[in-house]
Amino acid sequence: MTNNKDLHVAVVGATGAVGMQMIQTLESTDFPLTKLTLLSSERSAGKKVMYKGQELTVEVATPDKFEGVDIALFSAGGGVSKELAPEAVKRGAIVVDNTSAFRMDENVPLVVPEVNENDLYNHNGIIANPNCSTIQMVVALEPIRKALGLSKVIVSTYQAVSGSGVAAITELKEQTKDILEGREFSPKVLPVKGDKKHYQIAFNAIPQIDKFEENGFTFEEMKMINETKKIMHLPDLHVAATCVRLPVETGHSESVYFETNQNGISAEEIRELLTTAPGVVLEDNPAEQVYPMPVNAVGKNEVFVGRIRKDLDQDNGFHMWVVSDNLLKGAAWNSVQIAQSLLKLGLVSK
Repeated sequence: MTNNKDLHVAVVGATGAVGMQMIQTLESTDFPLTKLTLLSSERSAGKKVMYKGQELTVEVATPDKFEGVDIALFSAGGGVSKELAPEAVKRGAIVVDNTSAFRMDENVPLVVPEVNENDLYNHNGIIANPNCSTIQMVVALEPIRKALGLSKVIVSTYQAVSGSGVAAITELKEQTKDILEGREFSPKVLPVKGDKKHYQIAFNAIPQIDKFEENGFTFEEMKMINETKKIMHLPDLHVAATCVRLPVETGHSESVYFETNQNGISAEEIRELLTTAPGVVLEDNPAEQVYPMPVNAVGKNEVFVGRIRKDLDQDNGFHMWVVSDNLLKGAAWNSVQIAQSLLKLGLVSK
């Protein structure tokens, strides 16, 4: 087993929005590493990043840079992951990948520690970090599934632009300023960079996140559908999703309808299950207008749940509102949690 005093961690995609959050999360959680290697594309190599008062230089991500690395956190795009993750594994690293490259690979565990930490025992060198919108939903649903079972989930998401990266954040800010100051502008990033059309995001809602599939759902929606079934080990669970991009910088929100396998359950019983659930903060007091909002979730690792109510027509149906920081629990924090779990379970070896 690796001595934690000698732990070597690499972050791939270190200068991106999620990569920077990974570095900050490693620092804020005081993750037990002695060497941190920061890797990126040639374009970003040479940049300086501070970690615990020390200035680190970002290097070009090449296979040889993974020599001696114990855990490699990847967030540099699916193409980079497919190319370099196997190279990292060959050199003895365990890869925690934040892209969609390996999520539905049957040989790669897709892990949210509060839900399926034990799936880490089945890893073959690569562990997939789920989609941000999937992560917060399954954290909220898991205590309900565990106690009451689940048969159906229908979710509508209200997703922040940071989920599309730094360019989308910049576009939102620039468009907002242009509109307020009466200037014309030309959208270039959203809904999908490189797609045929781009639309205004400021003061708007775009019902497309990622490319459309032949079935009419977007790739983002299919991620939520398929990943939820895999993480929760419920292949027959009925899941549907509609994913919408909103002019919010950080923090995804979700309206979740779910049906349990038991009738006669009250909304209060659902609240009780969530009160003590790991990673969940219950904010649910309509009388005092207490409910989760993305502006209050920014910078926090937890998943916030509120607006819990029983469906008016379906006895086993319930509605809830789920909010989380998509760059933290939806990406960086969940990745670091996986690394923490690997250490806790004794799965990191030299």
